[in-house]
This record gives sequence, C-alpha cells and structure tokens, in this order.
Amino acid sequence: MSRPADSEDPHAGQPIQTAGASPTEADAAVVLVHGRGARADGMLQFAQEFHHDGVHYAAPQAQRGTWYPNRFVAPIERNQPHLDSALSHLERAVEEARSGGLPAEKVILVGFSQGACLVSEFVARTPRRYGGLVLLSGGLIGQEGIDFDHEGDVDGMPFFLGVSDDDPHIPMSRAEETVEVFERLGADVRFDRYEGRGHGIFEEEIEYLDGLVADVVG
Repeated sequence: MSRPADSEDPHAGQPIQTAGASPTEADAAVVLVHGRGARADGMLQFAQEFHHDGVHYAAPQAQRGTWYPNRFVAPIERNQPHLDSALSHLERAVEEARSGGLPAEKVILVGFSQGACLVSEFVARTPRRYGGLVLLSGGLIGQEGIDFDHEGDVDGMPFFLGVSDDDPHIPMSRAEETVEVFERLGADVRFDRYEGRGHGIFEEEIEYLDGLVADVVG
C-alpha cells in the first residue's frame, strides 16, 4: 500500500487509473502520462483514439495535476523533490502494467508535454528496451547547456518525438538534443518537426501510436 504523500514524496499515494484488458490477460500495455494541469482519466480517453483489443492501459495521476513545479528546462534541483517522486510514481505505473507478467518489450510509454518530459527522463536514466517510447511535445529534463551523458542501450526500441517549431513550451533545440541522446542509446528514432502548430497532439502522432500498438500486440 502506498503511504500518504508528504513534502519529500508528493506523489506517493496518488492513484493509477486503468482501462482495457486486465494485466493478466493483456498481450501488451500502454502507460500514459498526462501533462501539467491535466488528469489521468483524460489520457485514458485519449487512448480511445488508438485502442486495440488485448491492451492494458495504465495512467498515473500527479498530485494536483502537476508532476514538477517549474519548467523542464529549469535546473533539476528546482524541480525536486517532485521530480524524483514523479519518477517513482511512473515506475509504479510500469510495474502495475507488467503485474501480469508482460516483459518490458510489450510495454509502450507515452507522454504529453510535462508527461512526455517525464517518460523521456525515466527511460534515459535507466535505459532498457521497452515496446516503444512516444514523446508528444517533450524532451529530456535539465537546464540549458546541461551535459546529457546518459549511458546504456535500449536495443532498437521504437522512439518517437513530435514537436512544432513554434511550441511555446518545448524548445526545438531541446527536442533535437533528446533525439541525439536516444540515437546514442540505440533507439529506432522517428523525429517529426511540424510548422506553425503550437502545443498539442497531432493526427500523425495518433497514426503512429495506432501502428506501434498494433505491432507490439502482434
């Protein structure tokens, strides 16, 4: 049982919303991480856009809808302890998705905005091959000029990052740095750069997710 949240672990005790097949009967799982000010059930509604039978969907909820208080390009220490707490809660969601015995290769991680930054950080810190990592307007966390020295191997994991050139929250330079990191870690990268679309989720991204989930379900 999760202990109540406190100042050092603000996301402890927050729920993980689920839908779709049960973990014991699922052929694959998708972990969906919401953005700032949003809710887990909204991500489960979004999953209906690329729903497949035999998939377990899990969406962790942030305390007060926010994973960490400052921008993702702020110094990491300015987002603590919320960032470490968020990463721990995301790990619990992945464990829940795999509780029926699914290997990591059958679990896709998807995040939007602040949630995309969180899932990218989660995989980069402890690289392994998941079924896929999909960043919908996001990138690795840390201040401008940070040395991204992540080491490891994701062994050809499908990786997607989509961002618009006028996104007010996600600098294109950070998206490019994130792609470089995951290329170095051995991901199979697709990088979609859009023009003049702002901050959102786009049709090409839903089409990619639909195909990726189908591939992972097999």
